[in-house]
Amino acid sequence: MSHEAHDIQEPETPHLDFEGTTPYEDYVKADVLTHLQHTLSDDPGEMVFLVTTQVMELWFTVIVHEWETAARALRSDDVPVAVDALKRSVRELEALNASWKPLGQLTPAQFNSYRAALGEGSGFQSAMYRRMEFLLGEKSASMLVPHRGAPRVHAELEKALHEPSLYDEVLRLMARRGHAIPQPVLSRDVSRRYEPSAEVEAAWTAVYSGDAGDEVARLGEALTDVAELVWRWRNDHLVATRRAMGAKAGTGGSAGVAWLEKRAQKNVFPELWTARSHV
Repeated sequence: MSHEAHDIQEPETPHLDFEGTTPYEDYVKADVLTHLQHTLSDDPGEMVFLVTTQVMELWFTVIVHEWETAARALRSDDVPVAVDALKRSVRELEALNASWKPLGQLTPAQFNSYRAALGEGSGFQSAMYRRMEFLLGEKSASMLVPHRGAPRVHAELEKALHEPSLYDEVLRLMARRGHAIPQPVLSRDVSRRYEPSAEVEAAWTAVYSGDAGDEVARLGEALTDVAELVWRWRNDHLVATRRAMGAKAGTGGSAGVAWLEKRAQKNVFPELWTARSHV
């Protein structure tokens, strides 16, 4: 026993002495991230609102990266890579949706204590969220207008507006694999909002009536997981807003709850949902 005890070594001390910043800081840029919070009111609750909103922006950035990765893979007919990216985005969407937790029970009085600090600011002005929406097929040229004063951001959004959405790439892949996607859908103006098609619904019905292990069927389920969590995001946003401010007009001139209610009623990738009634 004494011999065994003698062989036990204390854990080594981690390397603590660096000439410059730590490798962790060099990679993560934590010092930058943790000094981006500049509250505009004296209310202590504003900090959690600001940080939570910034965290949401970071998740938007990751999710856009995943969906753009999936879209590129689909253009190359690489469905497994696309499905992997979509599955990662599902976990990221779950984390994004959990961001509503710190804000989900704000009372009107609590929100009003720092609401004035937002001024004309509103979430619908988020450029990265707009890129998410564009990738989902929710295109609108008018949503570029708020970003005219930021040339880089405006250029990125304009590029995303005129590129095929994630769903456009899915439908093009389906057509290449022999599914009956109509030509008007394939050649549509991709800068406009995607509208449901009875023929696309029939194509998804055929997919879901066939082999459940088929690549396109697995792709459809990955897309459905994404669509479900996007719907939950919109509903959680609606509930948090309704709880914090009731039916009042939103910041930035939006209609507030009324606008969010309309958005919450819409599904992305619509034929993936309607086709299920015909299987």
